[in-house]
Amino acid sequence: MDSKDEEIDVLEEYISENNLKITKQRRIVLKVFLESKDHLSVEELYNKVLKTEPKIGLATVYRTLALLTKSGLALEMDFGDGQKRYESSYRSVHHDHMVCTKCGKILEFNHPLIEKYQDEVAEQNNFKITSHKLDLFGLCQDCK
Repeated sequence: MDSKDEEIDVLEEYISENNLKITKQRRIVLKVFLESKDHLSVEELYNKVLKTEPKIGLATVYRTLALLTKSGLALEMDFGDGQKRYESSYRSVHHDHMVCTKCGKILEFNHPLIEKYQDEVAEQNNFKITSHKLDLFGLCQDCK
């Protein structure tokens, strides 16, 4: 089964359990969202959706992103630029972010030593980490 099919199944199950309907518009928003590898704002996703289906409204995109977040398919993020951004979270591998404060570019990274040191600090303080978020802010290669 294709990963996108699995994600559609997850959304359909969530919608069914909450007595909602899976609509053609929600499927289109999900498909466009999953095809994008960016950290999208609602407006950015809306503009991409319009290229596929110009009749879908901004409110539909907002509501669908809320459903994707509640169902565990999307992760809502705040990088301090005044707008929430979303990325696919279904079967995603943990990663951290570097955010350019000039152009807004967001780079994903994972470094085993950072993860190791976080675990060591938690252990030294008898602390159980249940989740974490690391966002580094600075200038990307193009903006330095």
